Amino acid sequence: MAEPGFWDNQEQAQSLINDTNRMKEKSENFKQLEAKFDDAQTALELLKADPDPELSEELSEEMVSLSQSFHDYELSLLLSDKYDQHNALMEIHPGAGGTEAMDWADMLLRMYQRYAASHDLKFEIEDYEPGEEAGVKSVSIRIQGKNAFGLLKSENGVHRLVRISPFDSAKRRHTSFASVEVIPEIDQSIEVDINPDDLRIDVYRSSGAGGQHINKTSSAVRITHLPTGIVTSSQAQRSQLQNRETAMNMLRAKLFQLEEEKKRKQTEELKGNQKEIGFGSQIRSYVFHPYNMVKDHRTNFETSDVNGVMDGKLDNFIYAYLQWLLSQKNPN
Repeated sequence: MAEPGFWDNQEQAQSLINDTNRMKEKSENFKQLEAKFDDAQTALELLKADPDPELSEELSEEMVSLSQSFHDYELSLLLSDKYDQHNALMEIHPGAGGTEAMDWADMLLRMYQRYAASHDLKFEIEDYEPGEEAGVKSVSIRIQGKNAFGLLKSENGVHRLVRISPFDSAKRRHTSFASVEVIPEIDQSIEVDINPDDLRIDVYRSSGAGGQHINKTSSAVRITHLPTGIVTSSQAQRSQLQNRETAMNMLRAKLFQLEEEKKRKQTEELKGNQKEIGFGSQIRSYVFHPYNMVKDHRTNFETSDVNGVMDGKLDNFIYAYLQWLLSQKNPN
């Protein structure tokens, strides 16, 4: 930090400081965990030498706390990929199936809202297009907070629902699909080359909730990147300028992710690794009928607590995915 020119690029400097602080935090957490383990070991030796019911109860409580601390520390180590600390940009799109699929997309939106609320993550809907009868045609979300992308990257892919449709008068079983895309939000220190001539910018009136101001003015902005066909939209902000800035930031993140994906595929081809776990892959099934089961097809983790999962209880799925991801990177 004392080096000349360190603060010339403030965002880059702040990013480096944040990385350093995270490393210090992990080091301190390890020291605290080590001290807790030593204390528990000492208490266990005392208990063996002189059995004491009160000490035994205290030790049992301490072991529960130690187990949780170990789990939290392990999770922090699993969240060590390059962009895990970044905010997340999420999009949800229903598959074919009309109202049934749109309702499923809306159910997933609610699930992630609940998850974010229980993990101190800020959940901001940037663009929302409602379905004609129910559900949502598409929704774009910005999720801010500690490890937002690292936690939610597990949700990237196609989610499958099996249930008795509430929209079918014959009460038949339906299968619906919705795709979830999660990418990291990138800061301004990362350069993304965008030619203004490659952009088509449209303004329109908001179609979602947002108050009288938003609905009465053409403040919503849609940006199309013509060479790739990538489209980003924002209608959550009060002014057209703010929505344009938000949509541009989303576009930068998508174009950056596109380039990263190209590099990853080239590396895999050089290694002879043709296995593809991508956006189009079916990653998880949610079965409401004829039995209750949510199963992740990558990790094989499953639970019968369907209602809990739909209320945002995704921790076990996320933890299993992070462990699975590590095993894919280090198969030996």
